[in-house]
Amino acid sequence: MPTNAPAPVKGTQPEGAHTEADASRKVREMFTQIAPRYDFLNHLLSFQLDRVWRARAGSCLRPILVGRFPLVLDLCCGTGDLGIALAARFTPQVIGADFALPMLIRAKEKSSTLRGKNLVQLRRPKFVGADALRLPFADGSFDLVTTAFGFRNLANYEAGLREIQRILKPGGTIAILEFTEPPDDFVGNVFRWYYRNVLPRIGGLISGDSSAYTYLPKSVARFFRPPELAALMSTVGYQSVAFKVWTFGTVALHTALRAR
Repeated sequence: MPTNAPAPVKGTQPEGAHTEADASRKVREMFTQIAPRYDFLNHLLSFQLDRVWRARAGSCLRPILVGRFPLVLDLCCGTGDLGIALAARFTPQVIGADFALPMLIRAKEKSSTLRGKNLVQLRRPKFVGADALRLPFADGSFDLVTTAFGFRNLANYEAGLREIQRILKPGGTIAILEFTEPPDDFVGNVFRWYYRNVLPRIGGLISGDSSAYTYLPKSVARFFRPPELAALMSTVGYQSVAFKVWTFGTVALHTALRAR
C-alpha cells in the first residue's frame, strides 16, 4: 500500500544532483568556488561562534588529545580551522583531508604560520587530498577522527561512518561537529529565519556564489536530528554513542568509539 513517509536521508542532495556522484561533484565545485572568502564568511555569518564551537569540541576531546602524541584525522577539513586549533592547543599529530584543492591550499598557508603554546612539541598539521568515502589510509590508523561542519556534505552518510570506522583504531573515537535544525520555538524560529533569509544574501553577495549559501540552510534542514544521527552511528556498530547540543539547539557534537 502506498505511503507518504519521507525517504530515508542517505546523503546530501544539492540542487540538480540525481546520484551520489552528482552530489559529490557539486559539493566539490561549490567549495572550490567559495574558498577565497570561506574563512571570512564563516566568522562573519556565525558571529565568531564557529571559533567557540571548535574550541569547545577540543575541550570535550581533551582526554584523547593530551595522550602520547595521538594521531588525528580532521576529515572534510576545509581550510583547516579545527585541525590547526587542535595542533596549537594540544600536541597531536594532525592530518587534514579534503577533496577541494583550493581549501587545502588555504589550510597549508594557515598552518605554515601556526604558533603553539609548546613550540618544542608543536607538530604542524599535514594536509592531503582525499574523498571522505574512499580514504587512502590503512585500517586502524587513527586514534581520533574529527569532522567539523563537513559530514553533512557527504553523498552517503552511512558509507562515511563505515569508512571512518575502518580507519579508526579499535577503541578509537569519532567526533562529528555539525549544524542541526533548531527546535520549533521562538529562538529556533529566529535562527531559522536568519539561516534562510539573511545568511544566503550576505554569503552570496560577498562570495559571489549565492547557490552555496542557499544550499547551506537547505542541507541543515534535510540533515539528521541529533537522535537520528546517534541511532545511525549505533546501527553501524559504534559504541558509547553520545551527543551534546549547543547554542539553542543549532549545533551538535556527536562522539562514539569504534568497538575494541
